[in-house]
Amino acid sequence: MKDDAKGAPRTVPIQSATFSNSANAEIRRAAATGIYDIRGGGSKRKLPHFDDLLFLGASISRYALEGYREKCDTSVTLGTRFAKKPIQLDIPITIAGMSFGALSGPAKEALGRGASMAGTSTTTGDGGMTEEERGHSKQLVYQVLPSRYGMNPDDLRRCDAIEVVVGQGAKPGGGGMLLGQKISDRVAEMRNLPKGIDQRSACRHPDWTGPDDLEIKILELREITGWEKPIYVKIGGTRPYFDTMLAIKAGADVVVLDGMQGGTAATQDVFIEHVGLPIIACIPEAVRALQDMELHREVQLVVSGGIRNGADVAKALALGADAVAIGTAAMIALGDNDPKWEAEYNALGTTAGAYDDWHEGKDPAGITTQDPELSKRFDPIAGGRHLNNYLKVMTLEAQTIARACGHNHLHNLEPEDLVSLTMEAAAMAKIPLAGTQWYPGKPGTSY
Repeated sequence: MKDDAKGAPRTVPIQSATFSNSANAEIRRAAATGIYDIRGGGSKRKLPHFDDLLFLGASISRYALEGYREKCDTSVTLGTRFAKKPIQLDIPITIAGMSFGALSGPAKEALGRGASMAGTSTTTGDGGMTEEERGHSKQLVYQVLPSRYGMNPDDLRRCDAIEVVVGQGAKPGGGGMLLGQKISDRVAEMRNLPKGIDQRSACRHPDWTGPDDLEIKILELREITGWEKPIYVKIGGTRPYFDTMLAIKAGADVVVLDGMQGGTAATQDVFIEHVGLPIIACIPEAVRALQDMELHREVQLVVSGGIRNGADVAKALALGADAVAIGTAAMIALGDNDPKWEAEYNALGTTAGAYDDWHEGKDPAGITTQDPELSKRFDPIAGGRHLNNYLKVMTLEAQTIARACGHNHLHNLEPEDLVSLTMEAAAMAKIPLAGTQWYPGKPGTSY
């Protein structure tokens, strides 16, 4: 620290926590352009997450399973409530819905390849079903979204399950965007849109406004598919107890619950950062709804939003989920935001690990683009192999934790295996603070 001209030490400048450099930059950008910021990805702010929970391994009070010599099952069946043909998965990790349009055709193919090798399912996303995806996916979930882009009754019959999307964790209550530069001839044909024109996906379904209408829609889908396909209902994490209960009453076989750490192809930054709930706040409330209706495990719960590794999977299942879905992590496994493209990310004004302008269609990795030259950079066979490797590692990590807690199936993990590191996580997850038997709001306590 240098002295000023009079010899007095200078005060060290302090950056405002409220008006930070990033906040100031956004104010200047908004003032200069008069438009709100659009980006992809998930929330970048620090939120209570699975890292704020720890497992209690076995010792004397719990008996650990021995390494790889004692079995720890990972299988899960989704859609056992009403569907004639429930989905049988080898692992409780599925691939979330990401559209052809947001992602390139080769990227969608790679997701199908990798998921099939790992024994799990993938999901179409907005904009319809591609032949590459159907052809390489042993188990494919077909999304019915508010936009109805690419909606096709024949594809409803070709899929293995149907997911009615009510909301998404990154933008509950809001619609998505697909800018004109990504609406190629093929995307335009599939979505029945003019080529090169910006489109905005609707924020709600056009033909129903509440749970009674949702029940009618689910019955229509069951009749179209002969009651064979499991019907999922996907909700964004906002009011998980009531939304889970209403989805179940409407007839859902599976509830998919997406927290605000989940990603999106493109929407307003203000949505991504300021709407919704962290996923650890959502899971206990959804499980409480299932338990209150005496349908926990009969109606399966799939959760998503920031799942990165096997520990996250194990913690989600310990809180009461039946399976998880990954989106951003799957894209990274394919090669998104890879540092080998750092020079090209720099040329776009960003860096590997921070690139989220997927809506511009300039992704150097060839994953979130419709540019044919960029798409050629991505090898769907290698991408599928990388995704399979990643899913295997996640599964082994989750099994390792389950064995250490004395369980021979991932679904035997339970809240009693967990403790919280912070007051916020303890209150949200309803898991005792480490070293105590208490969490904020615990029944029977006065504080």
